Amino acid sequence: MPSPLNEAFAEDQKKSSVTQTKEIFGRLIQKAQYVGEVYSVNYETALVQIHDYHRQQVGGIPSLSFLIATRVNPEEDIDYKAEDASVILLRVMDAAALPNSSEAERIRAEIAQRVSGETDTHWDDPSMMDAATNNILSFAGVKCRVIGTFYLEQNPQVENRVSLSLRFGSDLSNYYPNRGLKVYKSNGAALGMIVNYRDPSRTDQLSDKSVTVGEVRYASTNRDFQGVSDVPVTLQPADLLSQKTALFGMTRTGKSNTTKIVLKSVFELRFDQDRPLRIGQIVFDPNGEYANENAQDVNKQKNPSAIKNVWQANTNGKKEDVVTYGIQPHPNDLGRRLMLLNFFEENNLQIGKEMIDRALESYDVKFIENFCQVSFEQPPEADWSALTRYKRKVLVYRALLVLAGFKPPNALLPSTEKIFNENLLKAMNESETKDVEAKNRFISAAKILSNKQPSWAQLAMALAGLHEFMTTKDSGYQRFAAWYINERPKASGDSWADKDLEKLLEMFAPNRANGPKQLGKVSKLHAGSTTTDFADDIYNDLVAGKLVIIDQSSGDPEINKSSADRIMWHIFRANQSRFRQGEQALPEILVYVEEAHNILPAGSDMEMRDVWVRTAKEGAKYRIGMVYATQEVSSIQRNILKNTANWFIGHLNNTDETKELCKYYDFEDFEASIRRAQDRGFIRVKTLSNLFVVPIQVRKFEV
Repeated sequence: MPSPLNEAFAEDQKKSSVTQTKEIFGRLIQKAQYVGEVYSVNYETALVQIHDYHRQQVGGIPSLSFLIATRVNPEEDIDYKAEDASVILLRVMDAAALPNSSEAERIRAEIAQRVSGETDTHWDDPSMMDAATNNILSFAGVKCRVIGTFYLEQNPQVENRVSLSLRFGSDLSNYYPNRGLKVYKSNGAALGMIVNYRDPSRTDQLSDKSVTVGEVRYASTNRDFQGVSDVPVTLQPADLLSQKTALFGMTRTGKSNTTKIVLKSVFELRFDQDRPLRIGQIVFDPNGEYANENAQDVNKQKNPSAIKNVWQANTNGKKEDVVTYGIQPHPNDLGRRLMLLNFFEENNLQIGKEMIDRALESYDVKFIENFCQVSFEQPPEADWSALTRYKRKVLVYRALLVLAGFKPPNALLPSTEKIFNENLLKAMNESETKDVEAKNRFISAAKILSNKQPSWAQLAMALAGLHEFMTTKDSGYQRFAAWYINERPKASGDSWADKDLEKLLEMFAPNRANGPKQLGKVSKLHAGSTTTDFADDIYNDLVAGKLVIIDQSSGDPEINKSSADRIMWHIFRANQSRFRQGEQALPEILVYVEEAHNILPAGSDMEMRDVWVRTAKEGAKYRIGMVYATQEVSSIQRNILKNTANWFIGHLNNTDETKELCKYYDFEDFEASIRRAQDRGFIRVKTLSNLFVVPIQVRKFEV
């Protein structure tokens, strides 16, 4: 038998649960915002009957606005465990025909005919329609999408006492077709509860800080009397970490502004008093709008600003927390670091070669494809033969760089000592070719190659002659090659010229002049005085939690793509290496890609060797998030889209793009609005911890 103490405690707990239930539902249900009744409902849709009087009292019922339907009366005692203790969240989709709609239209049409031509009298005037008829015809149906259900649940983190919290389920667990539901249009604090509801299961986030990014906006026609435009909408920046985030919209509809708002909110996590968090962020800036002051980003004093000055937004910020990189110096950014590499440096040979390869990968020409297959892996010191071949290959590659316009360090001079076989040079001097001019070129080339230290220009000329000698049938090279393989002392069966050397020498042929010319585009990334690898520097900045801006506005598109790929591979492999070594806390890195169609693979391309595809598929594992912005949904590879958790959607102007978007979450509801409304900053938002799409007006970015 229960003791009096236990009974008293149980009664107290019951009163506490009733009080909490009334308080929570009392904030969510605004009786003054009553609009009508649900007269038909199923698991997907609800039909609501609304009278014009109530519609007017709440400032209208815009398309795509939120309504709530419930049997709860917050002024009465409520058992939170009861089935009726819930609120159904609805989204207005369109008008719905009532059973008497056809008769109502007939009456309206007949009365309208009577006032036709009378400009001072409307057909709903009391002189034309009696009050009873007017009242009946003022009812109309509205079709709504069922988004989900709000209900209350005991907080599992609290024991020994009742502690209720609001929960949301993204469906309808049950319905009764013959039980009425009152419908309300939320505004103010109640609407704020709805649009800013966050999934409590996301308790593993590094930060639970929320920042205001805009206000609720249902439609392009956004008038004050509707009572919703002052409701702030927040974003949890931690939703973006290790996730893919998409920003789509036509040019000048607010993509970049939204990106800057997002970037700024993540940057400012370091200023959180309770849980400060430094996130490394890197922005690939093709237009220079993040790295440079510009007229579209003005502060409250109407002065041009830039995201690079975001550190100024908080007195605790440091200028060193923001670093800009570029291919060329900028007169207004004296602290800019240059993304240059010494391509001649021994340790940088393969790095530089990979950058060149990426810049040339779009050229569908056989000799360039062959060149891109060459790599530089230094053999063991004990393997004298392999080491000689490697040194020969390095010498030829460096000569090619000079021919392409790369300026070598002053201290680096070509050395041919013990590089070219004496019998090869003898064969060139004694060539049997009947072409006198060719024979003279072979002799001249042999003379230069026998010189222990020719100039780079002389060496390039000699290598062109060597290639011609090796590819001319009657030159005598074939006899030398056969002797080298089979007859020379200690013959190993290997040819004098390996495949890599042949591919490099082909670039010196007179009819291959376009090859060095294409290499020359990458020479802008070279500096003989550079001692570090800019990819290393950038990664170290990101690990330190800095904001890194890569200004690509002055670069060639192919070079921009090549350098971006190089940086991303370095970031990916560095975090991947830390993961494999078992590090518990990998550096959190967030990558922003503006004009993503220039860098990310196309819609039909799923090449797993592409670093962006790898990052999109595996980045979450290595704590690398990606924010990509572009005009077209279809321009992004579908597997990347399928793994995107956060969406910011502005105006798209054609059905091809909106149909593609309709495949994800509940954007199908917004298809017509996205195609019709062209207002700048009018964005539909779906984030990881927010369980449904919310339409907002994004605030203007300013530092």
